[in-house]
Amino acid sequence: MPTIRQATPADAPLIAEHRHKMFVDNNFATGAHLTTMDATFEPWVRERLADGRYIGLFIEEDGKVLAGAGIHFQDFAPHWMDIKPERAYLLNFYTAPEGRGHGYAKQLLQTALDLCRARGVGVVTLHASPYGRPIYEKFGFKASTEMMLLLNP
Repeated sequence: MPTIRQATPADAPLIAEHRHKMFVDNNFATGAHLTTMDATFEPWVRERLADGRYIGLFIEEDGKVLAGAGIHFQDFAPHWMDIKPERAYLLNFYTAPEGRGHGYAKQLLQTALDLCRARGVGVVTLHASPYGRPIYEKFGFKASTEMMLLLNP
């Protein structure tokens, strides 16, 4: 039976691998861009796993990781939506092909939201792929007015 566990800093390479595969599966990037990302992401996530700014979650069965997700706790200016100076950003939701269709993303999302509530976080954000959007919407996520400018495309 699949179980959920929290990642440790030793899981940084696996989280980086999942992130890479997530971007490939969504046709967001390929090749050199992802190789460069991998090299910088792995030490970034290892540091944050160690100090608690990032919580990684995995669903495992018989020692095999079938799905993963992450929560990045970010310093954020007190805001009218929530005066606590911390927000949670959900990222790196990935399910291996053999794990798809079993509701693992929903389980990880529920666990992530429970951890955010337990920490007192009042605002949770994410960027949804077309595949993930219906799941997030079922949990109450709404599109926002956020805009983006890439200074170094």
